[in-house]
Amino acid sequence: MDTRKQNPEGKRYKHLKGVVCDVKNCAYHDGDAYCAASRIAVGPSFAKSSGETVCATFKPKTL
Repeated sequence: MDTRKQNPEGKRYKHLKGVVCDVKNCAYHDGDAYCAASRIAVGPSFAKSSGETVCATFKPKTL
């Protein structure tokens, strides 16, 4: 039996090694410290520091 969790898109996922997420109000947050999205996108391309970046994959968690 496949015991992996499903992301909000209904797809099974594995944790991406080295990718950590603390945004608990994101639909892709798995309840621990991992992202359950099938892929992630970070931008913008002109960022010069981590403070200028955003996770474009972020989707607010619906209640």
